[in-house]
Amino acid sequence: MRTQSHLFAGLALLSGAWAKVRYLGVAIPGIDFGCDIDGSCPLNTTQYPSVSHGHGDGAGQMKHFVKDSGLNTFRLPTTWQFLLNEQVGGKLDDYNFGLFDELMQSCLETGAYCMIDLHNFARYDGGIIGQGGPSDEAFADLWGQLAYKYANEDKVMFGLMNEPHDLDVGLWAKSCQAAVTNIRKAGAASQLILLPGTNFTNAETFVTTGSADALADITNPDGSSDGLILDLHKYLDINNSGSFEECTTDNIEAFQAMADWLRENKRVAIISESGSSMSDSCMEKFCAQNEFIAKNSDVFIGFVGWGAGSFKYNYIMTLTPFQDGDRLEDNKLMKQCIIDPFIKNAPASTIITSKTKTKGLQTQTLTTHTKLTKSTASEDDISTIESLSFTCTTDEAAPTSLPVFKEGSKSTESHDSKPDDNSGASQRMDLFIGGSVALVGFVILQVF
Repeated sequence: MRTQSHLFAGLALLSGAWAKVRYLGVAIPGIDFGCDIDGSCPLNTTQYPSVSHGHGDGAGQMKHFVKDSGLNTFRLPTTWQFLLNEQVGGKLDDYNFGLFDELMQSCLETGAYCMIDLHNFARYDGGIIGQGGPSDEAFADLWGQLAYKYANEDKVMFGLMNEPHDLDVGLWAKSCQAAVTNIRKAGAASQLILLPGTNFTNAETFVTTGSADALADITNPDGSSDGLILDLHKYLDINNSGSFEECTTDNIEAFQAMADWLRENKRVAIISESGSSMSDSCMEKFCAQNEFIAKNSDVFIGFVGWGAGSFKYNYIMTLTPFQDGDRLEDNKLMKQCIIDPFIKNAPASTIITSKTKTKGLQTQTLTTHTKLTKSTASEDDISTIESLSFTCTTDEAAPTSLPVFKEGSKSTESHDSKPDDNSGASQRMDLFIGGSVALVGFVILQVF
């Protein structure tokens, strides 16, 4: 069957054309405290991040991070045990889910993106999901319930699982597929869903463990992969645990290899967890890591630091802001290694594209540089870039793995959508830019 596809997919990952990563934030943990990597998460060890519960001021922190620090994304860890009050296969517990939703609403009220993080390591009390533990159906049912609750919230993200490990990645992909299908069927049609791999979703081994290929086959019910984002974690200490004060790597080699795979396969990822201490070695290497990620925002579309919430100021990787008079102040790790590389010193963007092979059409790699920087790019500029599209006829549908989301829009922008009748100027601009890029593409094709 002949279909219309977008040469856009073969020319540029335009959602990365903006110099900043699209999603930048920090985790607000507390509900997950006490979880072990076997998926046991006792309810009596939780430290709900709220002053009224005697723990961290999650709501106040999120307001500060948005207003004063420029962040726009928060990861909200919770657990299967907490949400269902230890009743696998049951319904969301009124009281416990009510507490989680209170935190979620505090997040949404800031205007930020809010990521649900199920912090169970792909397990429940020792049993692996779909591999001798809870069934795929039970896992999918939990996510279906959560998706139904937040189906109309554009800025809720679904992080399927924190750090799966020591499992059959092919079977794990089937578990994730079941969850994705239920999320979409529950009405959450356009929100981002984060897909984690095995080995603690380690960016360094994401490809070699087979996680990348297995998760890349997951689709929405319509067969597309729109909004399905790969979920990466990486620490910098000797065993990638975030437990040691000294950092032994800047992870640049690991993230370079991952970026290469993402470009080649036309996928994007969010680093939803990374952090370090404030030792000299970590300040150097964590900052260097994040500078590299910022320079590769065409494929690394988000970064979330670990962590604030109920963590005290003396926690080894704390990003918890401290009280300075009547206001909150960020620590040097947040300022120098997150705000500076991702916001203050965000690099001029580079659009780097991947080779695309479609039946009857060969599109060669094209690298170009935009003139937009953080300080010069207006919202109109960004909208113009994101709306740039043109079509060609091919025997295969173009890849749909890269979502282009409009800020504040519920659905993925369709490149097939027609402009309003009154948008002549916009049409002319799109035609001018599209024609220019098409001409460059034609010349490149002739050269090769």
